[in-house]
Amino acid sequence: MSNLDTILNNAADEIEGVTPSEDGISFVDLDLSPELLSALSAAGYDQPTPIQAQSIPPALAGRDLLLSAQTGSGKTAAFVLPMLDKIIRDKATNKTIHTVILTPTRELANQVSDSVRQYSSKTRNIFSVPLVGGAPYGGQIRALNKGVQIIIATPGRFIDHMNSGRIDLSELDILILDEADRMLDMGFAEDIEKVMQAAPKTRQTIMCSATWDGPVGKIAARFTNNPERIAIKAETKHIDESVYYADDFNHKNRLLDNLLTQKDVNQAIIFAATKRSCETLAKSLKEQGHKASFLHGDLPQAKRTRIINDVKAGKITILVATDVAARGIDVSGITHVFNYDLPRQTEDYVHRIGRSGRAGRTGIAINICSIDDRPQLDAINRYLKRTMSVEEVEGMEPKKNTKDLAVGTGAKRGRGGNRRGGPGAGNRRGGNGGGGYRGKSNDNASGEKRGHGAGRPSGKPSGRRFGGGGKPGAAAAKPAGQRRSGPARSGEGRPARPARRSNNG
Repeated sequence: MSNLDTILNNAADEIEGVTPSEDGISFVDLDLSPELLSALSAAGYDQPTPIQAQSIPPALAGRDLLLSAQTGSGKTAAFVLPMLDKIIRDKATNKTIHTVILTPTRELANQVSDSVRQYSSKTRNIFSVPLVGGAPYGGQIRALNKGVQIIIATPGRFIDHMNSGRIDLSELDILILDEADRMLDMGFAEDIEKVMQAAPKTRQTIMCSATWDGPVGKIAARFTNNPERIAIKAETKHIDESVYYADDFNHKNRLLDNLLTQKDVNQAIIFAATKRSCETLAKSLKEQGHKASFLHGDLPQAKRTRIINDVKAGKITILVATDVAARGIDVSGITHVFNYDLPRQTEDYVHRIGRSGRAGRTGIAINICSIDDRPQLDAINRYLKRTMSVEEVEGMEPKKNTKDLAVGTGAKRGRGGNRRGGPGAGNRRGGNGGGGYRGKSNDNASGEKRGHGAGRPSGKPSGRRFGGGGKPGAAAAKPAGQRRSGPARSGEGRPARPARRSNNG
């Protein structure tokens, strides 16, 4: 156990220091079953990514794993392929629960479920079901009654079924926690511990997390057995990042509108801090003629699915989303990511910009910030160990001097200082945006309910300010301990004590 503690304490260094796998390795070299190799070939996959090449062999050997890899690294296949291989080789055709995969959001659960179906497409008698909030109970109950080997679920809905006696974990072989740190941030600690306690001690445990500090490290130390730690350095070299400074929220909206009209924007995701910001900003962009929509955790599951499908089909070119709602979105046509509001956690920045530049393509990440965002920008650059350039749109330069605000250096002038913006520079009407007030709010930086220990906004409202997504006169959030806990409705998280769980469960 002391060895594990050492590994967890040095996790940040490992993330930066792991060497990618050797070139030329193929999936055949990983000793996967013929059925999986056939499915991979049909999908056009011949060579594993670094996280897959390093994770699959120890996973096939039954080792517990602690994985860290950025969005778009192929992490899902890194745990799905060895899990399916074990079912195939064990000839586990009996419909007892073999594997449980827990994810923080419905979208990510559905994405993992799609991967399970894709990779098992050449195999008979493998049955799986996604159990997510917002979806009807009826179909989930029928699937569980018929029997499945694999469950992909959000914690809240999984616990609902487990408490109702519809889930038996006595023969569970593998338990996988995808984005474990995010689930804890969202208030699912109690549910995760309950699942861990109910599962056999002989199970194999695989946990994925951006960091192993704090609560997630303690969970890993308690519930894994001599785990192998595998981390792949966060790579953003194929993503062109820049910063545009704005004086106020009207200036920010004019910059956003201008940048969206540039010819190289195919599809874009705009990240906003709150649900209210998402709705207001998407409405404004739609009024300006953009094919825009919004996505956050309060939308019914059917509508969320429809919006994501419209993005994939190209019917929506601009999606305004919160962090949690955007988890699991994988659309190859997304060329740009705009940070209308910066994330509070630096790890979320990597997840955000990873939505562009998929499959090795060059992506573009644009941060539209106020001078007050400088400390968070510096934190992001320290985390990624590089700098971002500061750019300006001609005719929309900030009134405040940004000459010495090249992020991460304090002195370097960013490229593009004299670059002219796209059509409409300086003349187009800016949108209303989602800003106007940054006071106390029930929304956190991801637009979802705040989990235990995430920290709440404090202090009195400091006046009108852009980008916050709040509203004048908005009621202050009550401390978590004063909130009333009650039974969850379909599509909502169930309250965890002492934390308030996200409504994604």
